[in-house]
Amino acid sequence: MTGSDIPSSFRLAYVPGVTPTKWVRVWRERLPDTSLDLVQATAAEAPGLLAGGGADAGLVRLPVDRSVLSAIPLYTETTVVVIPKDHVATAAEEVSLAELSDEIVLHPLDDLLDWETLPGRPAVERPATTADAIELVAAGVGVLLVPQSLARLHHRRDLTYRPVPEAPESRVALSWPEAETTPDLVEEFIGIVRGRTVNSTRGRAATPPRPAKDKAKDKAKARDKSKRAGAGGAGGARNKPAGGRKPPSGGRAGGKRGKPRGR
Repeated sequence: MTGSDIPSSFRLAYVPGVTPTKWVRVWRERLPDTSLDLVQATAAEAPGLLAGGGADAGLVRLPVDRSVLSAIPLYTETTVVVIPKDHVATAAEEVSLAELSDEIVLHPLDDLLDWETLPGRPAVERPATTADAIELVAAGVGVLLVPQSLARLHHRRDLTYRPVPEAPESRVALSWPEAETTPDLVEEFIGIVRGRTVNSTRGRAATPPRPAKDKAKDKAKARDKSKRAGAGGAGGARNKPAGGRKPPSGGRAGGKRGKPRGR
């Protein structure tokens, strides 16, 4: 891909809890002429946004419809329970689902976890959003299980969280429309999130390698320089005595000092 072929912008969708900052920074260092525009979307909205062309790629939560979207899993998040700081569960490093059996466990409508059986006791009403559920936890109404990044995103001084190893986990993936063959800029972003170097052959928009004829010219110049250095070194060797000792000034052959000439 030549510089003139690279689109002037790349739209990246991302869902709450995902932080693309470090990848955006690398992008701007490598492709300063191609802007990266961030598009925020809820986990439920993101797949439709990508399928409809609202973004070129997105950092989404799995699962997605693989007949519509391509996806490369990036990482899996630990699930935690969000609780008040004075909750008895704060005494432990981890919490089991059995220990939540008597708790009211809030299950918001935008819940990201794939539960076979909901833990704890259900609330009278389901909160509309995770943010609403956080407010209810702070009010002492119940507890909430979410991916750890969302617990950090909705951090409050009066709340804390503990890992729940038995709970379902949330997977984050890079996704783009299946109808597209992997576009060059998507391939670039894949390389960035996977830690490829700027010279990797997998990055299509990276700086192209130098032509073979330029490399041949460089080698020829290096050979000429080496020959000139060798010729100069040979002449210098004739004037320099073995052992690095300086020749006696005004001396004759054999190293004996000559008599001064009369005037």
